[in-house]
Amino acid sequence: MDQIKARMNALRIEADESSAKAEEFKARVKALEAENTQKEQEITSLSHKHQVLEAEVEKLEESVKTYKTEATSGAAAGSQAEAMQRKISVLEEEAEESDRTIRELNEKLRQTDVKAGHFERKVQALEATRDQWETKYEEMADAYKKTKKELDDFVAEIGNI
Repeated sequence: MDQIKARMNALRIEADESSAKAEEFKARVKALEAENTQKEQEITSLSHKHQVLEAEVEKLEESVKTYKTEATSGAAAGSQAEAMQRKISVLEEEAEESDRTIRELNEKLRQTDVKAGHFERKVQALEATRDQWETKYEEMADAYKKTKKELDDFVAEIGNI
């Protein structure tokens, strides 16, 4: 009788621990999903910045073309041509800087995609672990019910004696 009670207590403790772990895993999954959502928002933000920078680069390239055209056609004024050349140089540097920024943003975007994939795999693994714990919990609950029925039958049998 004491063994059965001890076994039942052990089963209850194990069921409580399994339930606690399942809750812990659910909380971890929620946290990872929130982090994944944040990363997706960051990706969206970086994509938008990337598009804005590309548009800016196009404008700058058009400005560079315009200034170059003006510089070649306005050869009459030497000082004005030099000023235009300086502006062109500045714009070209800005364009190069924009290109570097775009490359950096693309790299960050790629890294974010990699991280998002990693976290998706983590979430899947955690969900699988959670499912295993839930299955184990259900098995333990079934075992508990079976043991309880056996105990009740045993108690009824002893009562009949």
